[in-house]
Amino acid sequence: MYDLAILGGGPGGYVAAGRAGTAGLSVVLFEKKSLGGVCLNEGCIPTKTLLYSAKIYDYTRHAGPYGVQVPESAVDFGAVLKRKEKVVRKLVGGVKAQLKEAGVEVVNGEAVITGRGTDGITLACGEETYRARNLLICTGSEAVVPPIPGLREGLGDVVVTNREILSLTGRPEELVVIGGGVIGMEFASFFNSIGTRVTVVEMLPKILGPMDEEISALLEAQYARKGVDFHLGCKVVAVEGNDVVYEDPEGRTCRARGDKILVSVGRRAAFQGIGLENIGVELALNPAGRPVGIRVDEKMRTQVPGVYAAGDVTGFSMLAHTASREGEVAVNTILGREDAMRYDAIPGVVYTNPEVAGTGVTEAEASAKGLDYAVLKLPMAYSGRFVAENERGEGLCKLIVDKSSQKILGVHMLGNPCSEIIHSACMAIEQGMTVSQIKKVVFPHPTVSEILKETAARL
Repeated sequence: MYDLAILGGGPGGYVAAGRAGTAGLSVVLFEKKSLGGVCLNEGCIPTKTLLYSAKIYDYTRHAGPYGVQVPESAVDFGAVLKRKEKVVRKLVGGVKAQLKEAGVEVVNGEAVITGRGTDGITLACGEETYRARNLLICTGSEAVVPPIPGLREGLGDVVVTNREILSLTGRPEELVVIGGGVIGMEFASFFNSIGTRVTVVEMLPKILGPMDEEISALLEAQYARKGVDFHLGCKVVAVEGNDVVYEDPEGRTCRARGDKILVSVGRRAAFQGIGLENIGVELALNPAGRPVGIRVDEKMRTQVPGVYAAGDVTGFSMLAHTASREGEVAVNTILGREDAMRYDAIPGVVYTNPEVAGTGVTEAEASAKGLDYAVLKLPMAYSGRFVAENERGEGLCKLIVDKSSQKILGVHMLGNPCSEIIHSACMAIEQGMTVSQIKKVVFPHPTVSEILKETAARL
């Protein structure tokens, strides 16, 4: 009998396992593929490794304005992929070591929930049966492949998801990206930098989905200047061989051709086939009545006593860092420690070049909620460090502030290295800080992070 069984070894599962094991609980973790889940093996880490190689290449090609001459530079696509694999292996090894140190038993296999009794939950993995007092479900998500004629037929050949594109043996000359969200734009950024002609077809009238509209528009404009061909407000109706057939906003039928076609229209919670029906776990439904994930409360509890869920499987905030925090909340609840999940300041980052980062409410969300708010914004060029390191670089820092209380409600940024700055905004929102309090914080000079203080000073 274990104190805790965990299904899934991604950022939610392995972080929870480590915390629980360190706290003295007996833990068994089941992972059917590789520790680290999609994030470490097929998402966050491998894509950021590729994007950093692309950024280095960008620096060499545009070093002249900085007084540095690089006569010849080229991308060795095979070497880039080899380094990506090395980084992933190293980090997976690190996760294994952490879990071993915490005393977690790791079972490589697919476990299924078989029932629940007075003393806990039973699971089967292979021919073995396991019992645990508590269960944490962290089975993650999977890429959505919509029922577009010809799309599924081309999977694994011309059509690829974020998984297959990481294993290409050569650089495609032309790439069509179906979906201009975070995943689509990051791959568009990488391949554009290394010389691939990239076309993005997006059904919405803007890229980056729910992220700030002004920031999204600025990023789109920068990538359009770099040669990415955007077709927004366009509905893909078919894939015919190497052609993506879509309808433009005027209803005209158009085509975009690519050596490879990346489908990146979102992800969905992976809760099928794990035996939820055997213990009666309830699912959350979307407005259309379709199940989108496992229903949980702010302590990550399902309605079944002793059963918790965290990460993408809840269908709510599909981000690795959200999953890790949710896993911590679940473990703290099991340990009897007071804790609860909050989503007011979950950071979202797009690792393009330049980067995009945001947290809290966007201007559109504030307006939709009827909030009485003010918008403060400054070009990143108000930061001396940014000007020194970004020749002709464009950027923006934008604060959404409650007019009455002057509390920070949202922060949205475009410009390097905003991914390393946004956590300050998260803490400000979490702590309910006001503009006046931000102004009194001493920021190191010169840093790009000073832009937060300078923007706050506009009020």
